[in-house]
Formats: sequence, C-alpha cells, structure tokens
Amino acid sequence: MPESPEVQALAENLADRLAGRVLGEVDVVEFRTVKTRTRPPSSLADAAVTDVRRLGKHVDVVFGDDHLLVSLGRHGWMRWAGEPLAATADGDSAPPTLAVFDFGDGTTLEATDAGDWVSLGLSVVDDPAEVAAVAKLGPDPADADFTRDEFDRAVRGRRKQIKAILQEQESLSGIGNAYSDEILHAAKVSPVAHAAALDTDALDRVFASTTATVRDAIAARRGIPLHELKAAKVAAMRVHGRAGLSCPVCGDTIRDFRFGSTTAEYCPTCQTGGAEL
Repeated sequence: MPESPEVQALAENLADRLAGRVLGEVDVVEFRTVKTRTRPPSSLADAAVTDVRRLGKHVDVVFGDDHLLVSLGRHGWMRWAGEPLAATADGDSAPPTLAVFDFGDGTTLEATDAGDWVSLGLSVVDDPAEVAAVAKLGPDPADADFTRDEFDRAVRGRRKQIKAILQEQESLSGIGNAYSDEILHAAKVSPVAHAAALDTDALDRVFASTTATVRDAIAARRGIPLHELKAAKVAAMRVHGRAGLSCPVCGDTIRDFRFGSTTAEYCPTCQTGGAEL
C-alpha cells in the first residue's frame, strides 16, 4: 500500500514533470477507476497543470480551478510510459495500466493497479474535499505544523490498538501498515497495546517516532525515480517484512502475526517484554 513518503515523492516527481503542461488525450482502460461519471478525466483535456500535491495517500493534480484526485487505494500507482517497469512483489509482470494521460512531447503518465480488485480511483472535482476519503482525513504528521495536541486528540485515551489508530486515516493521515510497524518498533511499543493503556512516556515516544519516521522517510525518498520507490521503501524497513531476521537493535528474531486482513512485524525484546503475540 502506498504511504505518505512514497506518495509525496510521487507528487513531487509529477509536479516537476507536468507543471505548465497541457493535457491532451486521456484513455481510460478500466472504467471502474472513474468515480465521477459526469466528469470523466477526459473533461480535463486542453487544460494545463498548475500544481500537484499530496493529500494523505492521495495525489491531487490541479488544473486551475479543477482537480484530478487520484486515490491510490491499496495497490494503485503511477508511472511514466517508456521508463523501466517495477515488477510486482511476486516477481510477475508489472501491474496493468488502467488509465493513460498524454501530455504531448512523449510525456505520458500511466495509472496502474497491481491488485486482484481495482482500488485505484480517479475523480474530477472542484474541491478535493468533495471526495469523501479526503474530506475526512486527519492531521498529517509530515506537516511541519503538526502538533502534539493534534496527536493527543487522535490517540490519547482510546480503547483501540495503537497500530490500528496509526493506520486510521481519519485520525492521522498518510500512515499505513509498513510505517506503523516502523514507528512502533522505534518507540518500543507493542502494536497490540491499547492507546488508553499507554502512559505519558510511551505516548511521548510514539509521537516522536511518528513524526521522525514519516519525515525522515520523505526526505530519503525524495528524488528517487518512480519505478524505484517501492524497492527503496522495502530496503529501508527495519522490522516490516523482516520476519525471521534479526532485529537491528537487539538481535532478537523479528516475529509476525495476523492483524486484521494483513500481517504486522515486531520485535519481542524491544516491544512486548519478550512475549510472542
């Protein structure tokens, strides 16, 4: 699942390449990606890109007063036509192209989705807040003005597992499964601990780890070609996806466990007092 560091790098890459460019033809290969049927992406033809920005895990391509809101979902991504393709996690062929945006001069942007079901969404709106998933986004830890008060309002006192809260876009936007694992490992907090059970010291660590992990990752991904971002993310992980390997902090074996519809990784010594979940 794309998360804020990689989506930020994607948005900045698009901004660099598309600023001032006029959209030509649009070819929607998979009609289920279009969420605003009365305003398809082709309605933006002949308009120029004025900005590209990230909103949580979404990309907002701005065409003056109009916005093409790209919701990447679980497996969505974007790539430049003609550049190397990033293989899927299982080593099979690259994910299929679901929509093509031609900006002329050989500048062609493709929207892809690697999932078994279509999670990518394309919406043309006057205001990104017209898209429900954007309207309900919580504060973003990547923002320089993100405060401890905002963090406390999202987390403190809640009878819910801290890992789930970190991934809850209405509470804190941009964080997914991978970075929540990394945040909690750095904070030395169990992923299944309820937020209400965390003392002030633990909350201090989670807050500091959340902001540092997200912001450091954004800085590290900046400037990496789009087709290399996923590999860069995987290579940077300390515990996520590392089950069976040694913890880089204490040397214990990293474990995994089922968390909802996915898995989570943690270090028993660093995070759970030696207990296996």
